[in-house]
Amino acid sequence: QVQLVESGGGLVQPGGSLRLSCVTSGRDFENDVMAWIRQAPGKEREFVAAIAPTSGRAVGYYASAVNYRFTISRDDTKNTVYLQMDYLTVEDTAVYYCAVDVVDRNTDWGRYTPTTNAMDYWGKGTLVTVSS
Repeated sequence: QVQLVESGGGLVQPGGSLRLSCVTSGRDFENDVMAWIRQAPGKEREFVAAIAPTSGRAVGYYASAVNYRFTISRDDTKNTVYLQMDYLTVEDTAVYYCAVDVVDRNTDWGRYTPTTNAMDYWGKGTLVTVSS
């Protein structure tokens, strides 16, 4: 059974930092795209960041709202993807979900664009609250 388990959420003041982790099990995702999606209260889920596999040079993709503040990384030896979040604002308050886009081995990484609807597996989420 595939599982994605997020951790690291919590309460942080504006301007602070948090590091989210997502550990996967039940399937090897080293050749797939790992992503973070978030859902703020009363809003739809939105793409945050994704990272290609090493076959795609582990390229990072970011939503404009988080670019230069968030950094996604992966450690396939630990089946873990991370999201380092810096300079947090109240607008970053949301439930953060780990997700996986199972991709074809022949994916053209020059044309690949991660989208929320493309994700095949999801975690249950971890709550991040940014408040003073």
